[in-house]
Amino acid sequence: MFPLGNTKRKGGIIRINRLGIKFGYNSAPRHPPFSRFFMKTQDFDFRLPQELIAQFPSEARSASRLLALDGRDGSMQDRLFADLPKAIAANDVIVFNDTRVIKARVFGTKETGGQVELLLERVLDEKHALAQIRASHAPKPDSRILLKPDGAFTVLERQGDLYRLRLESDTPLLAWLEQNGSLPLPPYISRQPNAVDEARYQTIYASKPGAVAAPTAGLHFDEATLKQLREGGAQIAYVTLHVGAGTFQPVRVDDVREHQMHSEWYHVPDETVAAISQAKANGGRVLAVGTTSLRALESAAASGVLQPGYGDTNIFIIPGYRFRVVERLLTNFHLPKSTLFMLVCAFGGMVNLKLAYRHAIEERYRFFSYGDAMLIEREKQ
Repeated sequence: MFPLGNTKRKGGIIRINRLGIKFGYNSAPRHPPFSRFFMKTQDFDFRLPQELIAQFPSEARSASRLLALDGRDGSMQDRLFADLPKAIAANDVIVFNDTRVIKARVFGTKETGGQVELLLERVLDEKHALAQIRASHAPKPDSRILLKPDGAFTVLERQGDLYRLRLESDTPLLAWLEQNGSLPLPPYISRQPNAVDEARYQTIYASKPGAVAAPTAGLHFDEATLKQLREGGAQIAYVTLHVGAGTFQPVRVDDVREHQMHSEWYHVPDETVAAISQAKANGGRVLAVGTTSLRALESAAASGVLQPGYGDTNIFIIPGYRFRVVERLLTNFHLPKSTLFMLVCAFGGMVNLKLAYRHAIEERYRFFSYGDAMLIEREKQ
């Protein structure tokens, strides 16, 4: 994955796991529960010290650490994110998610005076959106939520856990949110957003507004890193997946097969499919920057062949899934028992990931959106 001669810490490979090694924090089964038919949510649990949850971004975007994991043999290396270009070959293609986070948190009042907090999950058009609503009592259809400094939302109907709303304003919805909304920081960041977040909780290449959470693996990239990658001959390609607030929803069932994934809108352009096809033909590999890029690509290849187009996806990737497109994944560290931790376990191997997370905790890596990164080579399928 990296040349071993320049390892930054502890001189090269840290650990190579074997199937008999104990893993995890709450249990130590002799054989990992690889079969998706027997996996329990508890299998994906681990204990994370609260102080390792990054509350602020690093001083510079590319100043984070990078844990490189080779899923083929379980070997790991402690690196710096600035080392990433050394791991990318000239024929590789790197796929970024160019979604842009919108100011999706809105505060208002009911006509009766009660306080309301809204988190817009999806903008449907210039006037309509689906939203989560937090209030003392659930709003009824045709009721209005008054907004400051002007305008209102009319509640049209309830759709599961969400409400369909209509903005009563002359200003288009996205423009209204940009002027009046608040940046929706993740629930595990225990502070209010500030001016630094306005810039840093957004990738430098974000161009398609619609996400309510950032594709956080992309937050590490600055212009200098992108320039190095291009000068090294790597192809840069983009997909769009508008990350929904459901990405933070916990898995509330014991059997992971019973979990219902939230749906997110994605687009895979023709030029991205062409770039991937060319890279593979030339012996290159596909590196997905973030689980959102991976989910978009794998969703677009559900037929067995990667195809361009738009769609909604609720793809749920757990161990046992066979990947069709992506060979390498750059990602941050994820929450215990989350669908994203399940995804990386599917990609790099469940034992490998549990050992890697244990190492990351021991070495005081920073976790979650503003935390450090992992580069994962896919486990043999």
